[in-house]
Amino acid sequence: MFTAPRAPNLKTVLIATGVILTLAMGVRHGFGLWMQPISQANGWSRETYSLAMALQNLMWGAFGPLAGMVADRFGTMRVVLLGAFAYMGGLLWMALVTQPALFVIGSGILIGLGLACTAFGAVSGIIGRAAPPERRSWAFGISGAASSFGQFMLMPVEQTLISSVGWQTALYLLAALVVFLMVPMSFRLREPAHVKAAGHHQSIGAALGEALRNRSFLLLVTGYFVCGFQLIFIGVHLPAYLKDKGVLDPQVAVTALALIGLFNIFGSYMAGQLGGKVPKRYLLSFIYFARAAIIALFLLAPLSPLTVYLFAAAMGVLWLSTVPLTNGIIAGVFGLSHMSMLAGLVFFSHQIGSFIGVWLGGYLFDLRGSYDVVWGIAIGLGVIAGLANLPVDERPLVRAQLKAA
Repeated sequence: MFTAPRAPNLKTVLIATGVILTLAMGVRHGFGLWMQPISQANGWSRETYSLAMALQNLMWGAFGPLAGMVADRFGTMRVVLLGAFAYMGGLLWMALVTQPALFVIGSGILIGLGLACTAFGAVSGIIGRAAPPERRSWAFGISGAASSFGQFMLMPVEQTLISSVGWQTALYLLAALVVFLMVPMSFRLREPAHVKAAGHHQSIGAALGEALRNRSFLLLVTGYFVCGFQLIFIGVHLPAYLKDKGVLDPQVAVTALALIGLFNIFGSYMAGQLGGKVPKRYLLSFIYFARAAIIALFLLAPLSPLTVYLFAAAMGVLWLSTVPLTNGIIAGVFGLSHMSMLAGLVFFSHQIGSFIGVWLGGYLFDLRGSYDVVWGIAIGLGVIAGLANLPVDERPLVRAQLKAA
């Protein structure tokens, strides 16, 4: 019951992983909407909720390589099933637990595990195996667009649920949606055992050592750290930042986050398309430099709903467009045998950046009463990441012939 007689085709894989990514990334993208109602209901400072979000991202990254390793060895279906139930448990935990330490630890571990098993790292291997080399970058772009569609579609849904049925019931409903849609989609990702064993026979330890000694891999890790810092800081703290600056209509923040998702559909798809024609390292450098410039312009411009929407649209084009390019480089350089594990490993760096970005935003706000310092850090890191990606070598590794185990 757990293996298929033949590998699923690319269309099936893209549809199933598209639904899974839509839910995983869409629900998570709206967590900033719960910061103020949960903090107010429990009498917490923003740092408490920020720390919970930071731990979720850190655990997502920490569990990522392990989830990828299991997916490469035992199949993506099993990993997604585990992730669906962990994600559901984490949403219920957020709704029910009122003790700060338990809230932070429980939601951090459960949702972090859920995301590690249902987001990009866990499903990248099966996408890479299903897509022919000439369409691989495009396929990764499609998966990125699916996650972006989730951000666009679910943002207004989450805000409507919070407003109409309350923040707790909204979490209950999202928990049910996650498990009832992800579980049947996971069964569409069953693979025969021989598919997972395809390719050269390299041990997990050898694959890890090879990647960690590779300069280009470490440069990708550096860029992904910056990506996580910028994205999660903006995603979680933008609603509160706008309110602090006098934009009191919550619909502006909701619309902004939805626009990020909408424009990232196009950004991720175009990144996947261009990644098959233009060196991916140049595209990655452009993305990071452009983010730094867009953030700086947003801070310098007069704040209004229009400038917020323009900022969101511009950032949306660049939001997850790093994913198909980074995964495409990993697949091209290291091959597919340990694709999910290596994608999870480089994504761990992304989540360390996410942890620091979201926590530092809350900490420095409570300390200084503003987000100005964190915005400045986000700009500086964007320049560093743009420079770091320029020397990445995209050529496949030349290995000595490995003997079968």
